[in-house]
Amino acid sequence: MPYTTLASLKDLKTRRLMCVISGTYRILLAYTNGTVFAVDDMCTHEDASLSKGSLHGNCVKCPLHGSRFDLLTGTALDEPAEDNLHCYEVKIDGDTIQVKLPLSR
Repeated sequence: MPYTTLASLKDLKTRRLMCVISGTYRILLAYTNGTVFAVDDMCTHEDASLSKGSLHGNCVKCPLHGSRFDLLTGTALDEPAEDNLHCYEVKIDGDTIQVKLPLSR
């Protein structure tokens, strides 16, 4: 699987959370504690963009019903979400954030 360039590290450090669309993927990029995470952007409980949520350490909180997800593992930590998020491998090349996306979904 090749890496896909999704954003600049400078932009993400400023915004902390951003949704990037690449083909059929909606990826949440999150910057916290000096680390970049990439997970699915849509909450698994209901269609809500996690990029509109908030960061709490290594967790992102859904803006709609408050479910939290661990950014390292994708694990749903609170109800009403029960399904985990898919996590993607991240590589930083200078100021470029690259994410390994499967060729098909």
